[in-house]
Amino acid sequence: MTSALMIVDVQQGTFAVSPPIHRGEEIVRRIAGLLARARAEGRPVVHVQHDGGPGDVLGKGSAGWPHHPLVAPRPGEIVVEKRHSSSFHDTDLHQRLTDAGIDRLVIAGMQTEMCVDSACRGAVALGYRVVLVADGHTTWDTPVIDVERIVAHHNRLLGQGFADVVAAADVTF
Repeated sequence: MTSALMIVDVQQGTFAVSPPIHRGEEIVRRIAGLLARARAEGRPVVHVQHDGGPGDVLGKGSAGWPHHPLVAPRPGEIVVEKRHSSSFHDTDLHQRLTDAGIDRLVIAGMQTEMCVDSACRGAVALGYRVVLVADGHTTWDTPVIDVERIVAHHNRLLGQGFADVVAAADVTF
């Protein structure tokens, strides 16, 4: 089994909006720690980058488009640009993972109820084993539910058949 760390949409624009993403700097530091561990172990790393289109804070070419500097890709790491919530929809991610022999994904990133959720579900649908980093994803409050409940709900929901939900400190590659 070959595992890879998959970092979803940790881009500069996510940190430039108001209100800021919940505990964003804490989460990105935690993801950076996972990234350092994956690199030290020689594990593949996948960086997913969302293009929200012209005028969007994450639009390709905008100031918000680049990866957060703490988790920026290095040469040789997989970088996938996407236009939809799912990292697999209209991208070559599945083919690139297959070509690399990767069958297990450790997923962390932003935004919990959107692209992180979609990444987990899409990966499982394609036959990957998935580990969701329980304390490695975040989002914003909504008018209906606060961020703490969103994260807890998704950890519980995705942990019931979609992913192994594991704290960053306990992740193994």
